[in-house]
Amino acid sequence: MSEQETKAESSSKRHSGRYIYEELRKQILTLQLKPGTPLDEISLAEQFGLSRSPVRDALARLVSEGLVTILPNRTTLVTPFEIDEFPKYVAALDLLQRSVTRLAALERSDKDLKAINSAHDIYRKAVKSGDYQAMSETNKTLHLLIAKAGGNQYLTMHYERLLGEGQRLLHLHFDYLVKHSSDDELGGDHIDLIQAIEMKDADLAEKLAHEHTVLFQKRFLDYLRQNSTRDISV
Repeated sequence: MSEQETKAESSSKRHSGRYIYEELRKQILTLQLKPGTPLDEISLAEQFGLSRSPVRDALARLVSEGLVTILPNRTTLVTPFEIDEFPKYVAALDLLQRSVTRLAALERSDKDLKAINSAHDIYRKAVKSGDYQAMSETNKTLHLLIAKAGGNQYLTMHYERLLGEGQRLLHLHFDYLVKHSSDDELGGDHIDLIQAIEMKDADLAEKLAHEHTVLFQKRFLDYLRQNSTRDISV
């Protein structure tokens, strides 16, 4: 492929609906676009040099993931997250995380286990690199592979949405987390959980999944106490 053709392909990717989706999603998850930020189709179309149609498609996909909200007056904005709602979020996450992990222990195949272990290796490399974006993305990928190993697409669909919302919370306190935890602690978060799935010990896998949720909750609340932000909307 010639240099001109390569540039043309790169330009095409930058001006596609998929690129808009990926770029907006990255900005939302990394809090470049803060919760509650309005998203105007016309302004976004001008920003990306596109018609409103691909922008609308990208926003619709983000709505389906719970990262963007359309209000009754048709205003579109980055989904707010109220700190007061955090206990409800954790309760839902715990329920689904226990369910999908238990199913994974019961139903996983050797192929599933290989994919899970591979994703865990990539996650640990992201931890060592200190790349917050890579850490949250690879963490989500790992947990989704565990969920898919359970074979229940309905549970997996709802679990994926909760993981997506949780990525913003991870980014919010990653700096605190990295400063207060060693690479071995963060990188080893999933080891026992994966071993339980490998052994097909459903009871242990569910127990460890619950403990994993509790650890996430504790770390986030420690961050809030440290930064005196318990009463803000994020």
